[in-house]
Amino acid sequence: MKMNIVFAGFRHGHIFDLWNKAKKNPDIKILGAWEENDAAREAAAKSNGVDFNYSTYQAVLEDKSVDIIAIGDYFGKRGSLAIKALRAGKHVMVDKPLCTSIEELDEIEKLSKEKNLCVSCMYSMRYVESTIAVKGIIESGKLGKIHSIFFSGQHPLNYGSRPAWYYEEGKHGGVINDIGIHGIDFIEYTMGLRPVKVLAAREWNAFATAEPHFKDSAQFMIELDNGAGVIADVSYAAPTSFSYSLPTYWAFNIWGSGGMLKFVSGVNDVEAYFEGSKEAVHFGGDKPDSDYITDILAEINGEGNSIITTSAVLQSARDTLLIQKGVT
Repeated sequence: MKMNIVFAGFRHGHIFDLWNKAKKNPDIKILGAWEENDAAREAAAKSNGVDFNYSTYQAVLEDKSVDIIAIGDYFGKRGSLAIKALRAGKHVMVDKPLCTSIEELDEIEKLSKEKNLCVSCMYSMRYVESTIAVKGIIESGKLGKIHSIFFSGQHPLNYGSRPAWYYEEGKHGGVINDIGIHGIDFIEYTMGLRPVKVLAAREWNAFATAEPHFKDSAQFMIELDNGAGVIADVSYAAPTSFSYSLPTYWAFNIWGSGGMLKFVSGVNDVEAYFEGSKEAVHFGGDKPDSDYITDILAEINGEGNSIITTSAVLQSARDTLLIQKGVT
């Protein structure tokens, strides 16, 4: 069954990946878009030919032909837009993060369950070949019980080209919720483990010195439900001139009772150092056939084979917000 989608908000470039996937999907019809910010609206129309045929968000909500609303507004506004969409009986797709407060998430989860509506998020790391390889290794039991994880996800700040709203009070919501969500979701997806205790979490201003209130750097230490420990750095610390090419951009080290895995997400080469061997074994994964769009359609249709599901989205969002809440 063909589903109708409307886009609400183009304040971050990630939403255009969803836009392009929706355009290519034969089971999706884009009915149009809404954006209240003049500059964002003009830029999206110019760069991607977006047709802004809804003058208000209320008009989107009241359109009974709309099945799914895709939300790409600034972080601090996404939760309220998602809540309104669910109250109006629409399925929701959101560029990460889904929202910036636990109170918003509570309402989103309640409405999703009450109205039997799907909530999806653009957790891109689930669709990376190395993620598939790691998931397979862990499920095989070769790595044994997971004991320790370190990951780094340092991004370039791109000051001057990154959206200006990042530096406006109340619009960003914290760098752990912004960047760290990918690492937490990766752990939950590949290992089936969840945080149970925040041992330490810190955010501070280091690089965006012209915006001293903006905390661009973050580290945290957490305990997982199997007793394993996680240490992470998810700062906007990468030199802008190197963009996303540093070897610390989504680099993971995972230690288990049966050995150790080392890899960089996006590079289809997982190095495995198994106990009893003296040479590394290299693994690669196959890219999934699905994407964000096909997976939300599968869940809506009850097919039960989605890589991203509503329950997974709500779970990783909650766990990350709890880490964010523990920031000192």
